Amino acid sequence: MVTLQATELTKRFNYQTIIKNFNYTFESTSTYAVLGHNGSGKSTLLKILSGYLTPSEGHTSLIINEQKIEKDQQYKYVNFIAPYIQLIEDFTLQELLNFHFSFKDIIPGITQKTLFNILELANVKNKFLYQFSSGMKQRVKLIFAFLTQSSIILLDEPVTNLDDKGVQWYHQLVQQFSNNRLIIVASNRADEYQFCNKKINISEFNIRL
Repeated sequence: MVTLQATELTKRFNYQTIIKNFNYTFESTSTYAVLGHNGSGKSTLLKILSGYLTPSEGHTSLIINEQKIEKDQQYKYVNFIAPYIQLIEDFTLQELLNFHFSFKDIIPGITQKTLFNILELANVKNKFLYQFSSGMKQRVKLIFAFLTQSSIILLDEPVTNLDDKGVQWYHQLVQQFSNNRLIIVASNRADEYQFCNKKINISEFNIRL
């Protein structure tokens, strides 16, 4: 059981308040969609929940199987992907995967062969990432999100640059690898969050001051 508690989260940039007094309890028994128009604060919220960004006020607490995780250790339990997070493009795909999983644990039961089978890019494993299309790069990010061991998966606009086949592939990943994990999706596209059973309108927490 995973519980991520957000308490009085507020984020200001200069004199603009992006999120104000966000209170919510996320649990791994549900899946969550954070909704709102562009610029409403969806990405900001996910950055705070991931530890990528520090709130101006408030805090988060993480409890896994009744054990409280210290604040400076929370990042170890989170996988976070977003369009603005870059991959190392001077690596080949094989090198990038080797590098990533040299310091991150892959989920049990996944071998290198099954990893490439799931990714569906075995034929380009020796190509450099700068030669990849934007959709191919997005597949790699999603593989890192779902096949790296973690308790929480945060997805910011996860089907960015994916074609229809890629969107179907994304939903297969969700179906196969989301059990007992807390998943939060920030999006304004229904095909990114259609599996989520709880929806949060971030606009309710981003009153501009």
